[in-house]
Amino acid sequence: MALLENKKALVTGSSRGIGRGIVEKFLNEGCEVWGLCSKPSAAKEDLEKLAAEKGVKFHEIYADVGNAENVTEVVKAALAESQGFDVLVNNAGITRDGLSFRMKKEDWDDVIRINLTSAFLISQIVSNDMIRKRKGSIINMSSIVGIHGNGGQVNYAASKGGLIAYSKSLAAEVGGRGVRVNVIAPGFIATDMTNVLKEDIKSAMIERVPLKRAGTPEDIANTALFLASDLSTYITAQVIGVDGGMGA
Repeated sequence: MALLENKKALVTGSSRGIGRGIVEKFLNEGCEVWGLCSKPSAAKEDLEKLAAEKGVKFHEIYADVGNAENVTEVVKAALAESQGFDVLVNNAGITRDGLSFRMKKEDWDDVIRINLTSAFLISQIVSNDMIRKRKGSIINMSSIVGIHGNGGQVNYAASKGGLIAYSKSLAAEVGGRGVRVNVIAPGFIATDMTNVLKEDIKSAMIERVPLKRAGTPEDIANTALFLASDLSTYITAQVIGVDGGMGA
């Protein structure tokens, strides 16, 4: 039996990188997935084909997660269509890097709104339904930067650190109703976001990783699968670092 058979999931930031990896993993494990992204993606056809091969469905839906009214409307519609999600993965995120004394307020606001506020808004909608059904798993995507900080990323670090504190607090609120809330904190992962870095910067970062390699979206997806499945029913309010030991 597949680990997520008969389950339904909402995954934000689903079109590429870690989000796409999670969608693929969930589909392979028998889960019906609603993937939320900002616009029609190049991945849509491939994900629909994979879903059909596995006997499930993939639904690509669109919203600007930084727009409270838009994302609220779209998520409520998806919740009604699905008749309830068993799993929510808040993965959508952006970076607007720069030194704090030069940072524009709009770059601070955009990162906080998309990385942190959207998770609050979406979780509020989905968790209300999970509470009513007395079951569910919410997985929030933080970062090693949210734990240890990083120069030049004060906005990103604040959003990801805030997501950890938010998740632990939400876990305390909903745990008695059978809803679990956990956090994944990736380290240096090879995605479109990190591939734009200069080779010397990437090499220096990998040198800091005890396992001496960059992580992959599948490494993160495997952890998300565990937290989404019934293998982790006694795990909540945890931050799981998937960083090759970088945060040790």
